[in-house]
Amino acid sequence: MGALLNYQVIKSIGVSGQISLGKEHAGRQVLVEMPEPGVWVIRTAKVIPDNEHWMHTPTLKKDLSAALDWAKKTPVRATDLSKLKKAKANGTKRKA
Repeated sequence: MGALLNYQVIKSIGVSGQISLGKEHAGRQVLVEMPEPGVWVIRTAKVIPDNEHWMHTPTLKKDLSAALDWAKKTPVRATDLSKLKKAKANGTKRKA
């Protein structure tokens, strides 16, 4: 974790109601909290769309981690497509 920064900067809100936080933050998503009138807390955030939330469940993370571990320690080998097609046609499962 980086050094803790605690500083104040004076900014002006433009006529369109916008405030610039600097180009280094361009494109970032933020949470804006208003704990009391005239006080804003702005924090950077990563927002997960509702239709992608399932990808961040503990079960899926565990399964993905196991798959990546398997891929790291399993040597790459060519697939015999004729055997794969035959197995598919017969409804049999191929060995991993």
